[in-house]
Amino acid sequence: MTPEELKKISSLLYQRCEEELGDMFDRSLPFADSILRNRWGRAKRLGFGEGASIYDSAMVFGDVKVGEKTWIGPGTILDGTGGGLNIGSYCSIAAGVHLYTHDTVLWAVSLGKAPRRKAEISIGDGCHLGAQSIVLPGVTIGSQCVVAANSVVNKAIPPRTVVGGSPARVIGIIEGENEDIHIKIKTGVSLPEWEGDEG
Repeated sequence: MTPEELKKISSLLYQRCEEELGDMFDRSLPFADSILRNRWGRAKRLGFGEGASIYDSAMVFGDVKVGEKTWIGPGTILDGTGGGLNIGSYCSIAAGVHLYTHDTVLWAVSLGKAPRRKAEISIGDGCHLGAQSIVLPGVTIGSQCVVAANSVVNKAIPPRTVVGGSPARVIGIIEGENEDIHIKIKTGVSLPEWEGDEG
């Protein structure tokens, strides 16, 4: 087969996959992600829960446990090197989220004299972490929480709470159950206490 013939076949294959996958899933993905990658297979190989998926561009380090049906988006960093990272079931970890169980800030500014900080991160079931959010070492996020995009979470979040900002603060709550669940954003509503929340 000549290079020209191979190029023509590749082009036809790409076009066919793009059309079929676009129609089937209402999205357009890079060719490698559409045909060569299997997000569910990768999750299974990593020992994640049944039906979990993780994009090929996501990085996984150390001790990371993920529950069933959890979606890990593209460009995420899951760092379990500092004591373990546990993500519950039915979570949505959006594109570019970084979860760090260690940091080297004090080590760096002390010229290597202070230890590196290491602490586990735990994320409950049914949580959504918005795009580009960051969770720092030692944080526990309760079940059914929402972290707004571009937030930095540096302390525990109680269950059924919505947080946003840098550092993240309570901005709402989750109300209702099952298909009647909804998000209520803070506007004169009584919210659960969140230790250290001044605003």
